[in-house]
Amino acid sequence: MEYRIIAVNGHVEVHDRTGRFLFSADTEQEARREIWESEM
Repeated sequence: MEYRIIAVNGHVEVHDRTGRFLFSADTEQEARREIWESEM
């Protein structure tokens, strides 16, 4: 699945390729870890 990570007011939001919000995280690294864990 493709994801888009967007910086928003001190945190990041993760959206799918259609632009649907999936979750937020404190940092891009945390978001990438959550994405990786969800794909396992």
